[in-house]
This record gives sequence, structure tokens and C-alpha cells, in this order.
Amino acid sequence: MDIEQLLVNVQGGTTSVQDALNTLKYMPYDELGYATIDYHRQLRNGVPEVIYCEGKTVAQVAGIVDNMILRGTQNILGTRADRKYFEPIKEKYEDATYFEQARIITIERQKEKKSVGTILVVSGGTSDINVCEEAAITAEFLGNNVTRLYDVGVAGVHRLLSKLDYVKEATVIIVVAGMEGALASVVGGLTDKPVIAVPTSVGYGASFGGVAALLSMLNSCASGVSVVNIDNGFGAGYIANSINKLKG
Repeated sequence: MDIEQLLVNVQGGTTSVQDALNTLKYMPYDELGYATIDYHRQLRNGVPEVIYCEGKTVAQVAGIVDNMILRGTQNILGTRADRKYFEPIKEKYEDATYFEQARIITIERQKEKKSVGTILVVSGGTSDINVCEEAAITAEFLGNNVTRLYDVGVAGVHRLLSKLDYVKEATVIIVVAGMEGALASVVGGLTDKPVIAVPTSVGYGASFGGVAALLSMLNSCASGVSVVNIDNGFGAGYIANSINKLKG
């Protein structure tokens, strides 16, 4: 059923307004041959479809952006984007922005209403900051206030303890750490707020590319800790946004 027929049915009384809204949540989409863009994801999930750039060609990413702009999408987020993806987009859209550390492309034409709470992003070390920035930029793009607290890992836990005000004031906390990933448990034991742990692939050989940190976080003795996949800063930022938006 297309939208025109749906409107006819509503006007004729054969379809209720609520049923029509439920139907609209799952239509429409555009098929580009190499991508099928879901234009009602924002209606269903509150966030437009996000472009995962890695593995796509430069032309494919540019084509998806062009189609989304043509269809009236106001805010576009592209993740895992090297600068090669950004250059042709910037040439065409002057309001495109590239975040080098986060490897994120944004076009932001409609500012999201800021959430009430604050998302705190904490890193174990400086080497984890790329993943932190992916989480932080994602959360900011989605309309959240974000505070950063970097390089406060357990090797010098006094650095974290001296910043406990940040922990107390946050609504949601994202903890990013590699090596043994112990920082998530420490933070989880200091707060009554939800903690989203992000293991990173930072570490020496026995860290197994982040698997050691992942297993440590999954086995955390702090009850309020949940875990996303290795290096998944975007996923952490997205989940933190969903939690923070519950404050209204």
C-alpha cells in the first residue's frame, strides 16, 4: 500500500489514524542498488539512519548522502569515515564537518533539542581517546550535553578519585578502556548511574585485540555495568543518548 492509498483509506474511514501511523513507521525506503535507505527510521527509533562508511566505496557513501539530502534529511551522521570519504561530500555540502579522531562526518541543519542530563565519557588512557571521541561526537550530534574525562585509568586511580564530582553529576557514564579493562568496574562501584563499558583494542599481545578487556567488562562485579562490542564508541554514544533522553 502506498501513502496516497493510505490517505484515501483514512479519509474513507476504512483505516484509523492510529493504524495509519503504525503503517507509516515502516515505509518508505529508497533502493539505490547498493543501498536501501530507511527513511522512517527516525519515526520508529528517534534517530535517522546512520551511514557506516567503512567497507563502502567513496562513490557509494557520497550517493547515500546525496539521496538523504534530496529526501529532506536534515541531519546526517557517517561513522568509521576516513578523510577520503569526506572530501567529495565537503565539496558539495559546505556545512559538512569532519571529526578526525572520531572518524565521523556530520551534516547538521537542524539542531537537536538538548537533553536535560549529561553524558560523561571516561577513558582509561590517551590511546583510548579515538573511541571516546566516536562516542562523544555521536552523543553530541544526537542532542546531548557531553563531558569528557580522559586518561584516568586504574594505574593511577587517584586521577579518577580527584574528579568524582564529574561522576556524581552525570546521568549516564561511558567508560572506555583497553588493557585489562578494569576501569569500568571501578567507575561502576562509585556511581548509581548506568555505566556503558567500551573495551578497546589497545594493549599488548595478551590483550588479544581487546578480547581481554571485553571479558573483564562482561565479568564486572559492579552491577550497573553493561558492555558494547570492542571499539564500538558509536554504539555506546547511541545507547547513552537513549537513556539520557528518558529524562525528557
